[in-house]
Parts: sequence; C-alpha cells; structure tokens
Amino acid sequence: MSYFFDAINRQLRAPKRQRVRHARAKAFQCVCGQPVFFSNTECLNCHRQLGFDPKRGHVIALDDAPGGILRESGKVRGKTYKRCGNFSLPALCNWLVPAQSPDTLCLACNLNRTIPDLSVPENGPLWFKVEAAKRQMIAQVMTLGLPIRRSVAPGDGGLAFDLLAPVDDGTPLLTGHAQGLITINIREADDAYRVKVREDMHEPYRTLLGHFRHEIGHYYWDQLIAPGPWLEPFRQVFGDERADYGEALQRNYEQGPPADWELHYISTYASCHPWEDWAETWAHYLHMMDTLDTAISFGVTRTAVEQSYEPFTKEALYDPEDPDGQAFLDLVNAWVALTGVLNELARSMGQRDFYPFVLPADVIGKLQFVHRVVKGASAG
Repeated sequence: MSYFFDAINRQLRAPKRQRVRHARAKAFQCVCGQPVFFSNTECLNCHRQLGFDPKRGHVIALDDAPGGILRESGKVRGKTYKRCGNFSLPALCNWLVPAQSPDTLCLACNLNRTIPDLSVPENGPLWFKVEAAKRQMIAQVMTLGLPIRRSVAPGDGGLAFDLLAPVDDGTPLLTGHAQGLITINIREADDAYRVKVREDMHEPYRTLLGHFRHEIGHYYWDQLIAPGPWLEPFRQVFGDERADYGEALQRNYEQGPPADWELHYISTYASCHPWEDWAETWAHYLHMMDTLDTAISFGVTRTAVEQSYEPFTKEALYDPEDPDGQAFLDLVNAWVALTGVLNELARSMGQRDFYPFVLPADVIGKLQFVHRVVKGASAG
C-alpha cells in the first residue's frame, strides 16, 4: 500500500509530458470532463450528482437507479451507492455508502460518538466546518494506507470523535485525545474565536484541519509506536515519553520553550514533551504530503518553481543509511521550494504566510522517522 509514496516520487522526477495521475490524485473530473472537487455534490456543467467513494478515493458522477439507489455514471454495471445519512444540511456530507451496506452513515461520519446539540442555532454552521475538516483528514490517512476503524469501547484500539460545544457555565472544553477518543471544541470552527486563541497563544498557525492532524497523531502513536519495535527508536529521536507529562506542560506554560527551540523543534509546543513533539511533527508531515499531492495533481511541481535555496542532504536524516532516504529528501526539498513560492504569493495578497515555519535539520530527521513509520504501516 505504499503506492502513494512511490507515485508521488515518480511524479516529482518525471518530465511534465510523462506525468500520470496516481490512483487517488486530487484533480477529479466529472464524466462530462468538467473539473470537480473533493466536497462537490453536483457537477455545475452537466448537473449530474457527485459523491466521494472513500474506498476508491475518488469523486464520482452518479445517476439515479431503481430502488432509490445511485449508480456510477457511464457504466451499465457500475457500482451502486446510497447517500450518507448526513448528506443534508448542516453536515452536507458527500461521502457514499455501498448500496448493500447496512450502515446509514459513511465511514467518516460513523466515527462520531457525539455531535453538537443541533437545537442550538449556531452549532449547525460550526459542525458543518468541523465535519469538512474531519473528512479531509480521514481521506488522507486512508490514502496513506493507515489502519482506521471505529471504536466500540474505550481503549479497544479504534477511533471515535466527540464534537462538542462548550457548556454555558464557562467550563473549559479542550481539544485533545485519550485512548482513541478525539475531542474537538467546535468553537474552533469560529474564525474570530480561533484567531483570538492563536494570537493569545502566540501561535503562527491554527486551523481546524491542523487540530485533526495533530490529534490523530496521538492516536497513531498509541497504535504504531507504543506497542511495537518503533518505541526505542522513537526515544532516540524524540526523547523519553515517560517524562511526567503534566509537569512538562506546566513548565512550558510557566517558563516558555527552551531558548534554542528553533534548532530542534517544528513549534514551541513541540518542545514541551516527546508526545507533543511527535504529534506536531506528524501533523506537519500530513500537511506536507497532502499539499504536495494536491500541487502535483494540478501540475505544480518543483520543476515548475524557480527558487534559490540550499537543499537538505542525507546529513539531516536521523538514518542516513536508509535506502529510501534520498526519495524522502526529494519530497522535503520539493516542499521547501513549493512553500517558499506560496509564501510569496500570500504576501502579494497581503495575507499571512501560507506556511509560517522554518524546518531545521533536526526536524527533517524527525519527519523522516514519521515517514518510515507511515510507510511501514501502509505496507503492513
């Protein structure tokens, strides 16, 4: 299942005229030839219905079929589907469920343990944004070949979501992860609230998608690192996670990050404890892979970007002898070139930097570690 990485590396190296989209590339098309996008429900050109098939990783065109089901357009014996039970507003989920499945919800919506109280008017629009970010994250981890299954009971190794609104008494509601349960404060979908928290916390970047990618990193630490052979290498790269977590957080909030944090960590929060260093690095790895995949799908690659910079070499890797090391460095260096240009484009529009981070060599080594863990899990 490591086809994603092999395909993206081939795309980076191939001349433009020889590039072929991989199986789950982001540039979707309706059967009429009109470009369509991940969250679309209708083609604006031919007005066919559209839906996302999570198993195939594609947005597909649909026709009505007998029995109230939908059939893939253009195929007499095409696959049949039904809409996710959250297709209507406010969630407006465009994911599809196999017609023969007993499930009423799609794979992504079925992971919800709790959703907000929709009798509160302001919760509906916030839930819409939260679900959109969650679907993007779930689609990505599926593309990477990572294992994902619904939690039935706490600690069973599955995944579940509590999507909650704060209570009126002012009790803090913190986004976080515990034993496979990810809790998201839906107020993070309110732009004004999120920007205020970002400024108060002196953070360069804070998004709903970033929250999901960070918290799913904690989940995969439990699944991929803690129970297996990656634990000791993890401690060599990120540090010993047995250090008291509560004390580490308190020290971070009271004293701030180490003076030289920029040389060793992707963010100040990553510096407080090895678990948070892993989750922050994991999130940035997902940022990098998803954005590169999107850029390549639309024909934007390193060869199309002119920027002078010193590329990272094998000296930055935690394991320079890794046979896959150079292929990973190709991805990193393409990312650096791409984000440099995207930052300049954002500045030209008077916006904040697209990617307001600097990647030191130590972080490249940590990203390589994440890359190896993900490839190992996808191959398994």
